[in-house]
Amino acid sequence: MEVLLARKAGFCFGVKRAIDLAHKAAQAGPASSYGPLIHNRQIVERLEQAGLQAVDDLRQCSGKVVVRSHGVGPDIYSRIEELGLELVDATCPFVQKAQRLAQASGQQGRTVVIVGDRNHPEVQGILGWTNQRAIVVENPAEAEELPFLGPVAVLAQTTQPRGNFERVVEALRRKNPDVLEHNTICSATSERQDAAQALALQVQVMIVAGGRESSNTMKLVKLCAAAGTPTYQVEDAADLEQNWFVGVKRAGLTAGASTPDWIIEEVFRRMSDINVPGENETQDPQDNDFEDMASWERSLQDVRKGQVVKGTVVRITSDEVLVDIHSKSEGIIPLHELAVKTPAHPSEVLSVGDEVDVMILRVENEEGNPVLSKRRADQFAVIDSIEEAYNSRRELSAKVVEVVKGGLLVDIGMRGFVPASQIQRGFVEDLGQFVGKNLRLRVLEFDRQKNKVVLSQKVILEEEAKSARETLWTQLEEGQVVQGTVRRLTNFGAFVDIGGTDGLLHVSDMSYSRVKHPSEIVNEGDEVQVIILKLDREHQKVSLGLKQIKPSPWESAAEKYPVGAVVEGTVVRLAPFGAFVKLEDGVDGLIHISQLADKRVVKPDEVVRIGQRVQAKVTECKPLDKRISLSLKDVRTDKEQEEVAQALQNQQDELGATIGEALGHPAGEKTE
Repeated sequence: MEVLLARKAGFCFGVKRAIDLAHKAAQAGPASSYGPLIHNRQIVERLEQAGLQAVDDLRQCSGKVVVRSHGVGPDIYSRIEELGLELVDATCPFVQKAQRLAQASGQQGRTVVIVGDRNHPEVQGILGWTNQRAIVVENPAEAEELPFLGPVAVLAQTTQPRGNFERVVEALRRKNPDVLEHNTICSATSERQDAAQALALQVQVMIVAGGRESSNTMKLVKLCAAAGTPTYQVEDAADLEQNWFVGVKRAGLTAGASTPDWIIEEVFRRMSDINVPGENETQDPQDNDFEDMASWERSLQDVRKGQVVKGTVVRITSDEVLVDIHSKSEGIIPLHELAVKTPAHPSEVLSVGDEVDVMILRVENEEGNPVLSKRRADQFAVIDSIEEAYNSRRELSAKVVEVVKGGLLVDIGMRGFVPASQIQRGFVEDLGQFVGKNLRLRVLEFDRQKNKVVLSQKVILEEEAKSARETLWTQLEEGQVVQGTVRRLTNFGAFVDIGGTDGLLHVSDMSYSRVKHPSEIVNEGDEVQVIILKLDREHQKVSLGLKQIKPSPWESAAEKYPVGAVVEGTVVRLAPFGAFVKLEDGVDGLIHISQLADKRVVKPDEVVRIGQRVQAKVTECKPLDKRISLSLKDVRTDKEQEEVAQALQNQQDELGATIGEALGHPAGEKTE
């Protein structure tokens, strides 16, 4: 019979840690454990032989007291302190995490729901951290029966099957919209459950080795049986029964997290030695030892700090990624080690099934998992290329991922810093506008030891601008009309980029009319057509004109404003000697103070005001001198004369009608 061992089976880090702490405590003097250290009879017996007695009453303890891996409530810690006992805390780190989350959630006013076995010591301990106010449910059906709870925080006993926990969360969400989910299932537990289920589908019978009091062992039994495979639980090899394997050619073996390797080995050997009646196949003698198990262990990768290895993403949580790197435990990539900019969720960077290069930061953390970094592996892969770019001054392209103090953080396969002064040629006020955009960069500083890279886009833009400027100056000519972009406004004009060099468009050359400020005509960013008025090649200065590319309104002034014509305009300026009237853009006429009225005027504002619309008669028009003289009083005199003439005409019309009537003519008929 072929015996297959699950890929993950036996001791987890938390159990190994608890046993190590207990052994050290027993060797150092009197020590007790508050309850059985773990749910494995053989291990507890061996610890008793080493001097560690399990007690149920703290008053029976002396010297050191070991808090078992399942954890306890805060009242037990207080009691230990009151009795003056020395504490050795062997609580599993995953259990401690669940305890902290339960306590914090309760303090936040949330109803805490624990998914687990309500009588299990681990669940009882977590309850203690909520002042016994949490609700324990074992399955979705129990969750469905709960009333509306308001804000909820749900967490799991560390040995819970992931599927059961997820279904309970779904049931809670149907009645409670505000559910905060804390998946506190131990990663080692999940790994063992997944491996056991996968193996159960490949064999004809499954054996689960572990203590009958062990929660994680019994859950493995249920999961394997749920796969449709006959499943049996044994505490050791003596519990195996030959009739379980009648007609079986392939059997599977897994073990709970509290099952030691030597029990797994004994069970594996005994299963391999079983001769099933009627079995035709002869067992290979080599199968009678633990070669399969040893071969499996030898196939595992021996990792070391700083090593870059390839792995496969097997699970993603809210704050980390689990990667199979063919070691004894899956490696963990913390959220901040995924990319140059820490993502909001790991799924933004990786997906389950992705192959990924990672660097080993720690061979083993508190939970026994290697700590990995994708970000540093990426950096390791590109650092030679970046050094080459630094030495050769080669241009790089990189996306801006974050605004940091003094500049921008870019992703060049590693962290790169672009100072604010090196982003572009001018001053940058809003750094946020560059986030998500690609910059063209050159490496200014590179320090391999410190992983420091300082980059600049400005130097590239400056070089290109210099080259464009040199080319441009060979092509510019006075009188040439060019396209430009308004870059900057001042009180005296605007600086316009005409393709590599800036020219000054003076305020006096913007319009034929009077301009108080350049913003009346142009704005920054405007595309304009300008004419080159003057070139100073020695000092590389350019004078530009905007109004000069348009016809001067004085060219047609003689036709528009002939002497004797009455024109209309707006008073735009007053002077001691008269009032200036705007006839059109660029053309003003002067009403001399003597022409404002037919009486003596001391000040122009006695007759007109700025902004007033007036009619005036043209008395002089000299386009070459850009001068038009106007008269306001002549228009009024003409109007008065017209009014008198009209009045006389009206009198004559009336007189003619009256005489006609006297002579017998019809009314309205004029007499000659």
